[in-house]
Amino acid sequence: MSLAVSMRNLDQAFQGAGQKAYPFTSETTFHGPICVVVCNITICLAQTFASKSGVLRHDIHYWLGKDTSQDEAGAAAVKTIELDAVLGGRAVQYREVQDQETNKFLSLFKPCIMPREGGVATGFKQVDEDEYKTRLLVCKGKQCVQVPFARSTLNHENIFILDTQSKIFQFNGSNTSIQERAKALEVVQYIRDTYHDGKCDIATIEDGKLMADADGGEFWALFGGFAPLPRKTAARGEDTTTDSHPTKKLLRVEKGKADPIEVHSLTRELLDTDKCYILDCGLEVYVWMGRNTSLDKRKSASSVAEELLRDSDRPKSHLIRVIEGFETVTFRSKFESWPQTTNATVTEEGRGKVAALLQRQGLNVKGLLKAAPEKEEPQAHIDCTGNLQVWRVNGQNKVLLSAADQSKFYSGDCYIFQYSYTEEDKEEHLIGTWFGKQSVEEERASAVSLASKMVESMKFMVAQTCIHEGSEPVLFFLIFQSFILFKGGLSDGYRKYIAEKEIPDETYTEDGVALFRVQGSGPENMQSIQVEAVTPSLNSSYCYILHSGSNVFTWAGGLTSPDDQDLVERQLDLIKPDLQTKPQKEGSESDEFWELLGGKTEYPSQKISSVPEGDPHLFSCTYSKGTLKVMEIYNFTQDDLMTEDIFILDCHSDIFVWVGQLVDTKSKLQALTIGEKFLKQDFLFENLSCETPIYIVMEGSEPPFFTRFFTWDSAESNMHGNSFQRKLTIMKHGGTPMTDKPKRRGTASIGGRSSGAPEKPQRSRSVSFSPDRPRVRGRSPAFNALASRFENPSSRNLSTPPPMVRKVYPKSGTPDSGTKAAAIAALTESFDRPSARETLMPRIVKKAASPAAAKTTSPEPKTKENSMSSRLESLTIQEDVKEGETEDEEGLPIHPYERLTTSSTDPVTDIDVTKRETYLSATEFKEKFGMKRVEFYKLPKWKQNKLKMGLQLF
Repeated sequence: MSLAVSMRNLDQAFQGAGQKAYPFTSETTFHGPICVVVCNITICLAQTFASKSGVLRHDIHYWLGKDTSQDEAGAAAVKTIELDAVLGGRAVQYREVQDQETNKFLSLFKPCIMPREGGVATGFKQVDEDEYKTRLLVCKGKQCVQVPFARSTLNHENIFILDTQSKIFQFNGSNTSIQERAKALEVVQYIRDTYHDGKCDIATIEDGKLMADADGGEFWALFGGFAPLPRKTAARGEDTTTDSHPTKKLLRVEKGKADPIEVHSLTRELLDTDKCYILDCGLEVYVWMGRNTSLDKRKSASSVAEELLRDSDRPKSHLIRVIEGFETVTFRSKFESWPQTTNATVTEEGRGKVAALLQRQGLNVKGLLKAAPEKEEPQAHIDCTGNLQVWRVNGQNKVLLSAADQSKFYSGDCYIFQYSYTEEDKEEHLIGTWFGKQSVEEERASAVSLASKMVESMKFMVAQTCIHEGSEPVLFFLIFQSFILFKGGLSDGYRKYIAEKEIPDETYTEDGVALFRVQGSGPENMQSIQVEAVTPSLNSSYCYILHSGSNVFTWAGGLTSPDDQDLVERQLDLIKPDLQTKPQKEGSESDEFWELLGGKTEYPSQKISSVPEGDPHLFSCTYSKGTLKVMEIYNFTQDDLMTEDIFILDCHSDIFVWVGQLVDTKSKLQALTIGEKFLKQDFLFENLSCETPIYIVMEGSEPPFFTRFFTWDSAESNMHGNSFQRKLTIMKHGGTPMTDKPKRRGTASIGGRSSGAPEKPQRSRSVSFSPDRPRVRGRSPAFNALASRFENPSSRNLSTPPPMVRKVYPKSGTPDSGTKAAAIAALTESFDRPSARETLMPRIVKKAASPAAAKTTSPEPKTKENSMSSRLESLTIQEDVKEGETEDEEGLPIHPYERLTTSSTDPVTDIDVTKRETYLSATEFKEKFGMKRVEFYKLPKWKQNKLKMGLQLF
């Protein structure tokens, strides 16, 4: 049974709900005594957002002013239940009370929420719009409330804003923090822009500085002169409400009554999908509604919860309603046990209702009914053609590895690597530690200490990461390109450990029996992982290399592709380059092959899954005496990152610890510890592994793989001063950013290096393609010379050099004689040009690609004038456009942004409403999205839609 709702029984105002996402600002001003809900009074706040998996989620907030009547509050609750039904029964519903709003609700308003006295004009009341007059506001967190204009109102605990016709004053109480003052400036900025057309002067008044300047004298004169402010006895004037109901109580709602359930501990099994429950936690009261409950049952449960709060005189308690399968993290945290996954899914009926509403509005609903995540190509988000240095940790020291060995790791050792790359004409660095599963604790601690000293020696202006074997991020593999992991170890610590424990030494030897699983997505991301040389280690989804002395076997699982099998050939050049192989296919193996593995037995066929990247969550952190406290920041932006603080960005597959410039040195050195504490405490109940990769990001040196989660302005993070001083500079002087970071030498774009720059040590690929080396698997020296012409010279040199024969059609899954002939013909043409190697730079082509170019670079007939690089460029650009599922066609009409939005009063007609952004000019596109078209269309579809929703283009 599932929730069935007839649209005839619901408010017509809800038609089309959930298909648009409106950005909220302080312009969405609430009038005190009126509920924010669809009656005929004002509107309901329903936030729609797409999760990483592509599923639409909804939050509904209904706001009750302090003078709201009981009838209005009840109507608001009922209408919210109806709105949830329209949205498919998946929304989390929040009851918001004036001055006691949830942080999630307040985060919707930038810079804050500003309730006003009065109300909206209705048939029951009339509202007079007052003329502009001087007003005094007090800022408390994300709230800004008008207070009596009197000197007695001022105190040391808060920040006040005095808004006059000619000037806006910000009075900073002596007990307020820098961060609070910086946030208050955002309110000042909003008031100036909204009520003064951006032309009003701004002054800041520091509590306790008497009348030291003209602004101070002018400020106090408006209050009748200066007088000392009394000290308040109550701390900060904040809400001191305590939880008078600390004990959790579970109540079952039946026939309009709530009956307590006597249990010793709360578990998920207590909740029946056919019933509604109330979980009373004091300041938080939850209504849990089973998926199979009717609309009337849900309304009844909500009414019972409202009555419970009224009878117990708890107007400040938050009431939150959740649907089975869409419970919030805080709700699940109230239970002793909660399964990691739930069997409840969004019904096709619920999806169908939302899809039908969207379709009637002319929107594309493709993928809504089947919200399977799209397959994404691995992305590093940084230039992977930089320079790499690797050290193996040996006791308390680190040993620099040669170019030939720097991508060959052992499971019993720890390693430190430093990767240097070019970003925005500056040389950036990533310093990382890698811990093998069999490495000893002493050397792990030594690796962290040595890496921290390297970071400190570079004045903390580098990114840092900590990686564990088996949990490596894609970025790690793309930096190393070809990675080989051997069993055993070479360090003194590992040798000492196995000797003391009398453990057999499994360290890899070239003459022994060894089995390698080959994996990866291509020549720039491939790994060989040594596994136990037994049959259960095989997997039908992978290819393997097995060797015993001079006998070398390759094994291709039945579920592998030609691309997977191509990686085996490349890895053989690194593991056993000069020996003839014996190819084996699943199902037709030789007896000798099975004998080496100890006999044929059962083995798996399912591909090993990696932890997917999830929706990002930002937390502010307080770490003191070994205790970590965090608070989630909803709807975050770059402005939420304060230079005095430490923040954690949780992306599920990895976490980022962002450290502000003004954080003290001791706290900076504790950044890794903070990240480890965060993983252990698992605040979002994600079942995070303690071996999840941790990145430490310093303000001013944020790498692109971190800034991609924000709309980023690098100038902001490079400014002088604290948070308050920076924002004040921006407001008064336009914010000319100044930075202490020296301008480092620039290098060429991703495809290569500047010829004028000093030469840096290169990683050599010569081991792979020496023309003099015998090729015993059917590859003659002549073929090697021919194939080497296909190599990508833009790739930085590696110590582990895979032979790279690039396909003209890289996504072609099956060999095609015509394709090979075309590739050889194109290659032959390149012989006629002396600088052919300089033209074969797919990376540069990718960077230059744009949707606009796709139309003009269609393939032309082969001629001497058509270089291979131009054909590669054409193919690459066309492929990118196809993947983004959009085109910027030549001659497409251009319209202004205001006419393309879903809320436009003068909308453009005869356009594809699913691709509104394609009608923006290039300049306006970059201004609105903060990136070029080609960058936008390379984003995952869910992220494209999320950006479009924020701009009212979806």
